[in-house]
Amino acid sequence: MTQTIRLTAAQAMVKWLSVQFNEDGDRYIDGVWGIFGHGNVAGLGEALYHAADTMPTWRGQNEQTMAHTAIAYAKTLKRKRAQAVTSSIGPGATNMVTAAALAHVNRIPVLFVPGDVFANRRPDPVLQQIESFEDGTVSANDCFRPVVRYYDRISRPEHIMTALPRALATMTDPANCGPVCLSFCQDTQAEAYDYPVAFFEPKVWRVRRPEPDAAELAQIADLIKAAKSPVIVAGGGVIYSEAEETLGAFATEFGIPVVETQAGKSALAQSHPMNYGASGVDGSEAANIMSKEADLVIGVGTRFQDFTTGSWSLFENPNRKLVSINVAAYDAVKHGAYPLVSDAKVALEKLTGLLAGYSASNAKPAVRAEWLATVDAHCADRKGGEGYLPMDCEVIGAVQRTSSEATIAMCAAGTMPGALKLLWQSPQGGYHMEYGFSCMGYEVAGAMGVKLAAPERDVVCFVGDGSYMMANSELATAVMRRVPFTVVLTDNRGFGCINRLQMGTGGEQFNNLYKDCRVETQPAIDFVAHAGSMGAYAVKAQSIADLEAHLAAAKSRDIPTVIVIDTDPMHGPGEAGGGSWWDVAIPEVPSNDRMSDARDRYVQNMKRQNLVN
Repeated sequence: MTQTIRLTAAQAMVKWLSVQFNEDGDRYIDGVWGIFGHGNVAGLGEALYHAADTMPTWRGQNEQTMAHTAIAYAKTLKRKRAQAVTSSIGPGATNMVTAAALAHVNRIPVLFVPGDVFANRRPDPVLQQIESFEDGTVSANDCFRPVVRYYDRISRPEHIMTALPRALATMTDPANCGPVCLSFCQDTQAEAYDYPVAFFEPKVWRVRRPEPDAAELAQIADLIKAAKSPVIVAGGGVIYSEAEETLGAFATEFGIPVVETQAGKSALAQSHPMNYGASGVDGSEAANIMSKEADLVIGVGTRFQDFTTGSWSLFENPNRKLVSINVAAYDAVKHGAYPLVSDAKVALEKLTGLLAGYSASNAKPAVRAEWLATVDAHCADRKGGEGYLPMDCEVIGAVQRTSSEATIAMCAAGTMPGALKLLWQSPQGGYHMEYGFSCMGYEVAGAMGVKLAAPERDVVCFVGDGSYMMANSELATAVMRRVPFTVVLTDNRGFGCINRLQMGTGGEQFNNLYKDCRVETQPAIDFVAHAGSMGAYAVKAQSIADLEAHLAAAKSRDIPTVIVIDTDPMHGPGEAGGGSWWDVAIPEVPSNDRMSDARDRYVQNMKRQNLVN
């Protein structure tokens, strides 16, 4: 006779999650971020209260940003561990949709458990319920369907016995990894069921390392052997595969230069002699020279996003071929690439065995050294006098000079992602960028997630005033939990990055900087007072030298430090050199001469796009 235990569906979900482990023996879902409301407080809230020792619950300030924290946590731990996020029905749930999209684009595992409508429909419509006039099965949570890897609605208590294993199978699958949404009907959460005791036996989830197909492997090896000027594009898959050392050894043995994507930056330390820096739109001059000349482009764990490829104008060699080593077949065949569907580490190891005696002939150490010297000069303190506003590159230089091997620089949106990819000289593992979705508001919450995942690291969060204004409230959570990190808040009084893009595409300055918003009163926001009101240590840096002093002092605190510095909105990272075209459509009916010139350049650049082999 099957032995059973009677639990509510919510109690059973929490109990099951508490006995799921990774290969290192750690609990895979090691906590829940929750903001309670009438869709989850009586069901999941009660279950989590009694499971505090095995499944801790943390309170966030906003559903989206607490999910950002969970995403940053999982990303920092290379997807080996994850967290759950729960909200009430309605706006609490839809607040998390943006975060789910961010996780989906970046291939990060998060378990979303929003409350949902009553499965029995007796009290319909309930508070905050969205009703479809055409479909009685639809709820607001259906918004999650296009932005998660697996979606399920738990409308009966026994549903969790199939839904939960499917959820973790998705989250731990290297090819299909991403967010999961289990939309949990609020009455079902409280409903009891006699669950088999065997359902709660501990389980270890192993992340598989898919082996390459022999024919694909041989084809890729032959392509590399025939190449005279190959280049490796290192993506985030290198890091998730833990192939950093393997990549470094592969590049060194065969003399193949490596260029970086945003997600792949810091797979190799910048000091590695084969690391030529960032690729593409926000790429280094050294990296882009290698890419333009390459006759074989070898992507390793990358989606070949438009910033990486210069909207497919970067790889100029008319004879170039494209190889994509990726655990996901969907990514491996993009743009007519020769695919090698495999775990990155396994693929590089097997290729090493097939390439004995091969050596590329295109490395340019002098070009690489010249570029790094340019970066040092560009990021130096210009020591401007009274009224001078530092540029973002000077801010990066200040953080660089006060950093160590333990520093992780992180960011998400605005000017700093491009500037950091171009200029930050990272140690291995010293870079955390959310640039798949480039979500403003990720930064502060994400910094907390990085620090929770890596408490031994020195986390420096770069955030612009525009992004800080969008989402800053998890600063209070970090103070509550005594999670120390440093926020460098560059105040250029608006959206400086997009203002420059607006001007660069021939448009007039409009609605980006506060001064161009056609209002009588310009905001004069006291960010020091604001951050201080949430309990952070907050201070205004008056110069680059002052910033360096505050950065050094921040390392000794056990709460977040926010350092505000005014910066010049008119200068971007491209002034250091490098960079390439980015496809941003220009109106075919220009409104001024500058836009007409921009349109002409746009048409010419479109002709350079080499989209398919």
